[in-house]
Amino acid sequence: MALAEQTKIPNPIGESMPRIDVFEKVTGAAVYTDDIQFGPQLLYARVKRSPHPHALIKKIDVSKARALPGVKVVVTGDDFPGHIGLYLKDKHIFARDRVRFVGEPVAAVAAISEEIAEKALDLIEVEYEPLEPVLDPVYGASPEAPLVHPDLGEYEVVNFIFPKPGTNISNHFKIRKGDVEAAWPKCAAIVERTYHIPHVQHVPIEPHVAVAKVDETGEVTLWASSQSPFAQRNLIAKTLGISQSDMRVIAPYVGGGFGCKAGVTMEAIPVAIAQKAKGRPVKLRLTREEEFYTNFVRQGLVIKLKVGCDKDGNLLAMENTMYWDGGASTEYGVNITRAGGYSSTGPFDIPNVKTDSMCVYTNHPIGGAYRGFGMSELHAGIGQVMDELAEKIGMDKVEFLKRNVVQGGDILGTGMKMHPTGIKECIDKVAEALDWGKKAEPSAPNKLRGKGIAVMWKAPAMPPNAGSSAVIELNEDGTLTVNIGGQEIGQGTFTAMAQLAAGVMGVPMDWVRIAGPIDTQYSPYEWQTVASRLTWSMGNAVVAAARDARQQVLKVVAEAWDEDPDDLDIVNGTVVSYKSEREMSLKDIGIYGINKEGDTGWIGGPIVGRGNFMPTYVTGLDPETGQGNRAVVHYTTGAQGFEIEIDKDTGRLEIIRAASAFDVGKAINPDLVRAQIEGGFVQGMSSAIFEEMKLVGGEMKNPSFVDYRIATAADIPPEHKTFIVEVPQDDGPFGARGIGEHPMVPSIAALGNAIYDAISVRLDPPFTSEKIYLAMLDAGLVE
Repeated sequence: MALAEQTKIPNPIGESMPRIDVFEKVTGAAVYTDDIQFGPQLLYARVKRSPHPHALIKKIDVSKARALPGVKVVVTGDDFPGHIGLYLKDKHIFARDRVRFVGEPVAAVAAISEEIAEKALDLIEVEYEPLEPVLDPVYGASPEAPLVHPDLGEYEVVNFIFPKPGTNISNHFKIRKGDVEAAWPKCAAIVERTYHIPHVQHVPIEPHVAVAKVDETGEVTLWASSQSPFAQRNLIAKTLGISQSDMRVIAPYVGGGFGCKAGVTMEAIPVAIAQKAKGRPVKLRLTREEEFYTNFVRQGLVIKLKVGCDKDGNLLAMENTMYWDGGASTEYGVNITRAGGYSSTGPFDIPNVKTDSMCVYTNHPIGGAYRGFGMSELHAGIGQVMDELAEKIGMDKVEFLKRNVVQGGDILGTGMKMHPTGIKECIDKVAEALDWGKKAEPSAPNKLRGKGIAVMWKAPAMPPNAGSSAVIELNEDGTLTVNIGGQEIGQGTFTAMAQLAAGVMGVPMDWVRIAGPIDTQYSPYEWQTVASRLTWSMGNAVVAAARDARQQVLKVVAEAWDEDPDDLDIVNGTVVSYKSEREMSLKDIGIYGINKEGDTGWIGGPIVGRGNFMPTYVTGLDPETGQGNRAVVHYTTGAQGFEIEIDKDTGRLEIIRAASAFDVGKAINPDLVRAQIEGGFVQGMSSAIFEEMKLVGGEMKNPSFVDYRIATAADIPPEHKTFIVEVPQDDGPFGARGIGEHPMVPSIAALGNAIYDAISVRLDPPFTSEKIYLAMLDAGLVE
């Protein structure tokens, strides 16, 4: 390791293959980065994958692969019969009786090099019997569709997910509030619309990569690029029959996640292989093509909406039917369906609601966590329907939004009372930034100009008992070491946690160190780094730990000075007394405590603060009505708007300017909040304009950056104004709520509304130049 540190070699688990990065100066021998980290015993794994979307496995012959020199392990589904899954245990590590999507793991090889492992895959012979695939969620939910999971009724499932055995519906979340049928005749205007939202990929810069080692005693260590080290420890251990105490997950910094590195996707594969090669580490790194369709993708959605209002623009009723294309496994996706269900009205106050949110098995890639967790998809429909309804009754669209958005005290679709929110202020700031109500002239005769605005909300989508913990140690020099289990994935959570610890403890921020990497053997527990929950949940734990450590310090000093702890404070790392005006630096307390006067003994000792947090107030919801006291912990709300131009000759969409405003409760670090708003805006814009997995017959036809377009710096508009609104959250640290996912939620709807304002046509995303041009052609806007 000394050589690696001296030459600053990157963390080798993120590298694609063994590389000659440095040369040993004395012998001239090549040194491989993988060898430096894991030694020459490292094995490289590759995976045999299904070429069919749906088929029975009749026979697997691995004999030729096992005989290939350099191959050390070959495994199939016969070796690992257990099911795995976060909310619904519906998949195997390797397919057993059947395959359910193109790219599903069927077998795996570990060899002394990736090249040999690839050759071995070609020697594995698999005999399939193709079955009729399910490639549409609406059809998949019908009684006529073949069953993707005939054994659905036998799977283990958490108590807030409601599968329908004998169907392809793995979760059916319902809301029944008021009487929608009685409300329709009272409506002055009704809009009915169906939108189709495509699958998209997370495309992190760093692909999935993991290394696993099982020692001779059976203890497992997994190094993984992970948002969920503790969840991975728990799920993999259960599936493979390992005690959680015998499994350790180490998670260095993550090179991009956006949800795809949450839960368990490919990480169980190297662990399974390593069980057959004890003492040898096994590395699996996905290729870019594998990254596109063999792990989590954002689910597709078909959303059917019917919304009505009275003559004054007051919303009266909504019927929302959502068919989520959950793919071949919905072990994580069922909770997206649930989140879509309890948030199905969008941030609107609607007295009569009927929601059916269904997660449907198909033979598409597996749908999982993606930034926004279903909210971008459902808001794409809701935001455009509300825009259309406002136009239908002749009301200004901004005024329509402000009239109908939720406010503190409103009773939501689930029966929960809404907490205070600054969503109206968000709308006003975006409208003002776009000069709403002032029609700007196009920049050229062949251009059409439009403006659009949309609102959003999102709650942390998680189990009701997802917990956080933190430990803070006071060091000899007065500095703090903060131990946490949440992951840094570029969102700045380590910085925010350091700020919270410093602010509560009363020390300069540069006195705080965050312990890392995250290691389940030493780091305190954290459920997952998902749901935009760390600032709120883990932040509460850090605040509690800092208060604990602070109280210990003040108690020790008060005893030494014979004073009341209430008269003491810690200011810039120094304990001060407002009564006696004495002071003492934390550097003098540290580990060793305080010497009593007259050298009669010592007071204190090592200071270790502990804190934890778990919301205890989230209640269950009735499975038939979706009603309950508190469906979620809270909602973050916001608004976003665009001004665009469309070229009539090409259909090209150009964003002239944009604005985003979000109520974050309290911005712990305003610069980081703005960075999240800007980053989420670009990702939302990218998914709205460019991104779509082209799935034909269950196979992705564009699994590369040649054919799968994402936004780049060149696509960012010249003007994007960001606004931070702060209406404090009662259960957040200093009133803070999360903001990581929310900025991309309203983007599709806001852009869709701007496009409609320009060309008077409603479209499904992505809003490509070709799609816009053909729509203008059909509408007679061009010849």
